[in-house]
Amino acid sequence: MNKRIIAGFISVLITGSAFAQTYGDIYEKSIPEAKKIDYPFLREADVVWSKRYYRVIDLREKMNHPLYFPTDTSVKDGRKSFVNILFDEINEGNITGYDMFDPEVPTTYDDIETKLGAIMRVQSITINEFGDTRDTTYRSDPKREEVKQIRLYEEWYFDKKLGKLDVRIIALIPVYMAYNDDLGREENTPVCWIWFQDIRDIMAKHEVFNPNNDAQRISFDDLFMQRRFGSYIQAESNVYNDRNISEYLVGRPALFEAERIKTELFDFEHDLWEY
Repeated sequence: MNKRIIAGFISVLITGSAFAQTYGDIYEKSIPEAKKIDYPFLREADVVWSKRYYRVIDLREKMNHPLYFPTDTSVKDGRKSFVNILFDEINEGNITGYDMFDPEVPTTYDDIETKLGAIMRVQSITINEFGDTRDTTYRSDPKREEVKQIRLYEEWYFDKKLGKLDVRIIALIPVYMAYNDDLGREENTPVCWIWFQDIRDIMAKHEVFNPNNDAQRISFDDLFMQRRFGSYIQAESNVYNDRNISEYLVGRPALFEAERIKTELFDFEHDLWEY
């Protein structure tokens, strides 16, 4: 009996020490060890209809704040914003970013930092009491917090085997948005292509803040797979080399066109069934 009590006491101590290592959590969370759920196999013969869309997630919208915040990395529970996760993993070599003009050519992290506003600057500093100066060159820090949009490249398709309309995200593009003093307006700079399948395992290990329940947080992979974000359509596959809506419409007509394409997709699924 004494041996059982001692063994049980040791077990409690070991378990307690494991809990203490997870940012002060009172129980051990599964998300840090989670893995993505693989897509089911899809045969070409089962896809009877498909169409590709470019979609924009504006991180300034309240619904998308769990993707944007926190903008710093000093959060007590170890959370990171989606953008910081992406660029940290690229910097560490765990995932690859690709050139905007050729999605098959890898880009370097230095190029990504340049697109994020990190530029070489020259500053004059005083070196002695006589007022002599010396020019010093330094590189400014990248402004990750200025990435305020995520563009998705996705394909919607009808699977006749399952009898449903489904979607798979193919790639995403972070977009740097900052005020350009020379142009006198805000300028949007797409940073790089990132293949969605390459980052799913990483997203599955990072949790998303739930404002209503800390015990029911999901991973970033769950967020995208469950479509828990607000967005609007920027373009669809077309004969004009997939041109954006903004290339032929501006202002409110462009918003109406985006809504028309969205409604067209909804009506297609609705018209597949008879009641």
